[in-house]
Amino acid sequence: MKIVIGEGSCGIAAGAAKVYSALQSRITAQDEITLGVTGCIGMCYLEPIVDLYYEDGKLAHRLVRVSPSDADAILDAVRAGDASGIEKLIITKADEGFLSQQTRIVLRHCGVIDPTSIDAYLVEDGYKAVEKVFATMTPEQVIEEIKVSGLAGRGGAGFPTWFKWNAARSAKGETKYLICNADEGDPGAFMDRAVIESDPHSLIEGMLIGAYAIGAHEAVVYVRAEYPLAIVRLEEAFRQARARGYIGKNILGSGFDCEFRIKAGAGAFVCGEETALIESLEGKRGMPRLKPPFPANCGYNQLPSNINNVETFANVAWIILNGGAAYAKMGTENSKGTKVFALTGKINRGGLVEIPMGKTLREVIFDIGGGIRDGKQFKAVQMGGPSGGCIPASLLDTVIDYKALGATGAIMGSGGMVVMDETTCMVGMARFFLDFTTKESCGKCVHCRLGTKRLFEILTRIVEGEGKPGDIALLEELCTTVKDAALCGLGQTAPNPVLTTIRYFRDEYEAHIAGRCPAGECNALVRYDIVEDKCKGCTACVRVCPVKAITGAIKQPHSIDQNLCIKCGSCLTACKFDAVVKA
Repeated sequence: MKIVIGEGSCGIAAGAAKVYSALQSRITAQDEITLGVTGCIGMCYLEPIVDLYYEDGKLAHRLVRVSPSDADAILDAVRAGDASGIEKLIITKADEGFLSQQTRIVLRHCGVIDPTSIDAYLVEDGYKAVEKVFATMTPEQVIEEIKVSGLAGRGGAGFPTWFKWNAARSAKGETKYLICNADEGDPGAFMDRAVIESDPHSLIEGMLIGAYAIGAHEAVVYVRAEYPLAIVRLEEAFRQARARGYIGKNILGSGFDCEFRIKAGAGAFVCGEETALIESLEGKRGMPRLKPPFPANCGYNQLPSNINNVETFANVAWIILNGGAAYAKMGTENSKGTKVFALTGKINRGGLVEIPMGKTLREVIFDIGGGIRDGKQFKAVQMGGPSGGCIPASLLDTVIDYKALGATGAIMGSGGMVVMDETTCMVGMARFFLDFTTKESCGKCVHCRLGTKRLFEILTRIVEGEGKPGDIALLEELCTTVKDAALCGLGQTAPNPVLTTIRYFRDEYEAHIAGRCPAGECNALVRYDIVEDKCKGCTACVRVCPVKAITGAIKQPHSIDQNLCIKCGSCLTACKFDAVVKA
């Protein structure tokens, strides 16, 4: 029997390393038990996850929310071949549906193989696509296969991958570069991190094929320094691939050379924009360049360069092995293949989801994600991170592809999907994202540097109860100006959260300006009162009030001094008689 513990960042944060140590310390020399690790399978809400495998490699049981105290019971069950003692840990049928409703290509090995072992990757047909390419395909044929697949860049822009590869290949010059953008900066997004941590060789293989296609002999992975585990596992994968002849000189006897290296970025969101990334890669401050010239002709070190993100490259080996036509069969007419989303927020089952393009938001949020936590009502979903937009409940049946999402005012982006319920203030949500983009603006162009700041200031004024008639029109005018005049994608898309929340939740903006937050989230617009007829005078609210704003005799109705109240909500939580109300 083999016991495998999921040790992606989410699993480790939930205690997977401690579970591993507890199991390791209890396995004896007489036990015929192998202990191993894997990456993130995507069911982050169930971590730590422990998988029990039969000798033939088939999954016997998946155990979820495991703690170190479960180690003895797990080993007793394995030794006895009887799982009755660990039934409470075995995943439910409902939770199994989280994976069974997905189509996994990018995530096909994640949470399944050992990410620290090249042999585990080779068993799953790893590097077979590279062998096929070097043995039977010209660079032009590789690009044509990618063209047939319809693969578009998964970093956010959705630009045809084959076109970028072909442009770089056709560019003049002997020295060219292939760059992977792993600078995943969207709040709530962790797709690229999970792939690197869980299946680093799939990234290497996809990049190697891309390098061959464009004629690049140096490949760079630009990964944010906040991903230490991803960096460690990728460096180890480089070492192993180099030792087996998949990286370096004369790869597999093909005569093709390619070296790989990592550049750790400092975590600037603007470096997700390809020219800002190139500036950072060259040792300069990450600020976007004017285009044209485009990186395909004048990129890193002023030489032809191609940039794609992790998810894009992770599709490539599957496409080469299975054919571009097989990939193109999935998805919609305008958006082929699958897309990985980080499903987060007020959702029952959060984690990584890979689905064919063409599924609806309702299918992902309610069928795969299990709906909204605590029985609350779905209100909106933020698509595309801080550069995206909020899609309301009335558009839940929107098809997930580039065109359909764009029509809502949102974008596909890199794949963030943040779910909000009825308790979410949409004005506050827009302010949250503008706070992020204001701080992350590189400051190079005036409209982004000052425009986002002015937008944030107006939103702040509104949520603090100081909104004015005309603020909504002013926000719309500013948003249009920033979008039209900003230099790069950060500024051009920063107004999206504001525009979509005004478009779909204008009544909330109007309510705030009138002095009320419908969601009850904005403290300046919230009031706590005590209903005299319901108050028993138990003094529970008095005891928890941190500023002594509540007064009243025992067994007599109490009252709140609104001048002292700081709107912390402690009284509401403490009252057992529903006498405290929030308005």
